[in-house]
Amino acid sequence: MSGSEISRRTLIKTTALGLAGATLNIGAMRRALAAGDLTVGVVYVGARDDFGWNQAHAVAIKALKEVPGVKVVEEENVPETDAVSKSMESMVNLDGAGLILATSFGYYTPFVVDLAKKYPDVEFRHAAPLWNKDKDPKNAGSYFGYLNQAHYINGVAAGLATKKNKIGFVAAKPIASVLSNINSVLLGARSTNPNATVQVIFTGDWSMPVREAEAANALVDAGCDVITCHVDGPKVVIETAEKRGVMSCGHNASQAPLAPKGLITGAEYKWETIYKGYAADLAAGKNPPNFLTGGYEVDFVRNTPFGASATPEAQKAALAAIEGLKAKKPIYVGPLKDNKGKLVIDKTYDNLDPFLDKMDYLLEGVSGSTT
Repeated sequence: MSGSEISRRTLIKTTALGLAGATLNIGAMRRALAAGDLTVGVVYVGARDDFGWNQAHAVAIKALKEVPGVKVVEEENVPETDAVSKSMESMVNLDGAGLILATSFGYYTPFVVDLAKKYPDVEFRHAAPLWNKDKDPKNAGSYFGYLNQAHYINGVAAGLATKKNKIGFVAAKPIASVLSNINSVLLGARSTNPNATVQVIFTGDWSMPVREAEAANALVDAGCDVITCHVDGPKVVIETAEKRGVMSCGHNASQAPLAPKGLITGAEYKWETIYKGYAADLAAGKNPPNFLTGGYEVDFVRNTPFGASATPEAQKAALAAIEGLKAKKPIYVGPLKDNKGKLVIDKTYDNLDPFLDKMDYLLEGVSGSTT
């Protein structure tokens, strides 16, 4: 699972993104410099070619492999059970890994925490914002990205691409990070097309291929001519949109091969920024930061290169909006009401403001219910 259920903003104030002042980790340094290599172990909960959460990490690991002096050991389809402990421990003991990247939500407790205590000279980092500075090992940590920023860009482009002013959104669960992506698509679309609306259907879980196909078809039948989503593996949603002859925006990883005609763009994580930073720290004998998060302003997210359905006008607007996000231009500018008429955003919020993690509503302009 993506780990999207958990707040990724609350620790920002306590952890700097810069690496200055990091303390020496002699054990990690010895591992990094042994035979001139740093060995990185990576575990995935699913297949590396799922066109979703796992593929987003695999793409970043491929880039990491190109870094001189870095060796990577990978294992896919590792369940969130004691099996992941065995996989990670094997990477430490048999492969000499100095850094373990645990990429699924359920890997953290107790598996990452327990192994970090057992192997204090190995650095463990987990792709969900769960690390607690008061109780967790100092050689463990968390990292995550604000994908809602890239979904905002999806909306900017979709607002100019839609002919019917109706964008469909297939979503897993009505939790804060999913709602943030839905609402960000709406705000992006309305920044370029005030008449744009979003219609959402929740499937109930992270991977429900049959329901995802049904939801995508229902949205097309309801008149949506752009379809996007927040599920772990968007493949079915994007393929369904393509078969129905409507446009689409991707999620998690590039969906370009699945929608040669309909793709506009997509929201992607850019994990390689984080992974290359970790490798550089360890090679220099430094502890990587325990907590990293951010969006376009720190190069942690990106948008898929424009597809065939991205009009020149949409491309221009999206590129300008990306520059705005890099400069920390806010997405949530009040006053904004939810789709029941209640004032929910009363002022302008910074894109990293913890208040936004409390999101439990759909904005006015979104058709759907959180219950």
